[in-house]
Amino acid sequence: MLAFMLFAFVASITPGPTNFLVLSNSASHGLRAALPIILGAGAGAALIVWLVGSGMGEVLFRAPAVQPLLNGLGVAWLTWLAWKIFRSPVQVQQSGATSARLGLWGAAALQVINPKTWMMALAVASVFIDAAASDRLLQVTHLSLVFFVIALPCLGGWALLGSGARRLSGSPVVLRRVNQGLALLLLVSAWASLWQ
Repeated sequence: MLAFMLFAFVASITPGPTNFLVLSNSASHGLRAALPIILGAGAGAALIVWLVGSGMGEVLFRAPAVQPLLNGLGVAWLTWLAWKIFRSPVQVQQSGATSARLGLWGAAALQVINPKTWMMALAVASVFIDAAASDRLLQVTHLSLVFFVIALPCLGGWALLGSGARRLSGSPVVLRRVNQGLALLLLVSAWASLWQ
């Protein structure tokens, strides 16, 4: 279990598309606005770990054409999100005003096309789950819940970093540059997944 917890920590804390989106959102809109993204991304990733661990991973191993398709869709959507972040305004929203943000369901859906999430889930299924165990479903459920619990503070750390950048600078020009830099990092992380 300790090995899995370390794996879940590293998979959750290392830079990737979701982390950059959390960071950008909290830098632009504050810590509170990032909370739904954190919950959605953590739940979405845990659900994918559960699905892959309970048998869907075997389908992906048997249908190798599915993985490049998922990667292509993921890279296209992440490229679009990077463009939206690059161009997004950073001014504090007027009360009652809304802007399109990723949100809980969007962050959960992002995990479906996030190549990093699928690679992580396939690693969990092949390394940490005993496929021959009689209690495989219980084992997969337990690991998925542990992953969820570990992912939340890791993503929260990225949100705190973004919120701190917002408080330190306070300048819309600086926050815009931070968003543009994060958008470029998101773009690089998305496209780099195609060469792994």
